[in-house]
Amino acid sequence: MKRWNLYTPDGVQDILFGPCILKRELESRIRHAFRLNGYLELETPTIEFYDVFAGDSGLMRQESMYKFCDSKGRLLVLRPDITVPVARIAATKLKDDDFPVKCFYIGNTFSFDELGGGKQNEFTQAGCEILGASSPEADAEAVAMAINAIKITGIEEFQIDIGQVDFFKGLMEESGLEEDAIEEVRELIDLKDFVGVEQVMDRHSVSKELRTLILDLPKLFGSKDILKNIDYSHIGERATKAIDNIKVILEILEDRNLDQYVSIDLGMVQSMNYYTGIVFRGYTYGVGFPILSGGRYDTLVSKFGRDLGATGFSLGINMIMMALERQKKLRSPEKEGCFVSYEEGARKQALEYCRQLIDQGIPAQIDFMLKGMDEGIRYASKKGLRSFVYFYRDGSRKEISL
Repeated sequence: MKRWNLYTPDGVQDILFGPCILKRELESRIRHAFRLNGYLELETPTIEFYDVFAGDSGLMRQESMYKFCDSKGRLLVLRPDITVPVARIAATKLKDDDFPVKCFYIGNTFSFDELGGGKQNEFTQAGCEILGASSPEADAEAVAMAINAIKITGIEEFQIDIGQVDFFKGLMEESGLEEDAIEEVRELIDLKDFVGVEQVMDRHSVSKELRTLILDLPKLFGSKDILKNIDYSHIGERATKAIDNIKVILEILEDRNLDQYVSIDLGMVQSMNYYTGIVFRGYTYGVGFPILSGGRYDTLVSKFGRDLGATGFSLGINMIMMALERQKKLRSPEKEGCFVSYEEGARKQALEYCRQLIDQGIPAQIDFMLKGMDEGIRYASKKGLRSFVYFYRDGSRKEISL
């Protein structure tokens, strides 16, 4: 029988020393980049009421969330997402702010869905949200920040796929399909299941032209040239406006010299149902899941009592770390710090020297185990320290670079 106090639950992990240093450095670089671009940091509670994510709003599947009760019997969850709490804040705590508001966050989320963290159930998200702006320029800004964030991590080969929720919704309006059939088609398209989509079409009466386009949706990805091949005469006004919206966003990204990172995927229909316009995902080689996802969610804030346009994205820090490791770009932490040891009678000098290093911002640690010269050098080297200093009782010292 296993002793469960020696193990972590499925889907969570311990992150030790070196990797933890690199993860914190990565978060620090991303945080700095967000601040430089005018985004202000906020922090939401790890614990939220269940109704924030599910309940009447139905934003997320209840089976994807960690649920428990408080002392009064009210249903709580560990936050599975941070965008939704930001929307709650926008409708309540920020109601008197001047909009647009640009904010960001870095924090852990908890979910049984694989999209956010691969096979991890606890993962760190870093994201930007632009609240109170409904323009294509704001959408392009979100995509541009997503590209900037990935580049800052050190990943060089990546791609942002852009889709438009209203394109799919417009086609479904024209098709006349019932709600259940529409959801089935959405799920099959998201899975790139060509056969499944065709089987649904076979069960319903849809015009030949529209049927052909719907069946082709999983194939409509690649460069912006795919937009030229769409026959606008059969897709309806809503889908037409969606294509025009993508074109404007692409033009803005071209002006930012970022179009080389972007491709089109009209078959992209996000699983979370709060997106209303542009949606996008970021991919790189070495991992089987998106490293980021985002889009426009103009109706999300209204679920908390206020009409407010919004757009943004979240980046999976754990997925980035995995990608860097598999791409052989996850470097070892740089050597830093000093290990200070001493012989009997030299403790005061050693302690004073250690304090002086720390006051200068140099990591230093005293040898309270009195390891001596040889053992102290071996220990300091194994711990990845940069130097070793040994004090003698006559006041002299020996310094060794490691």
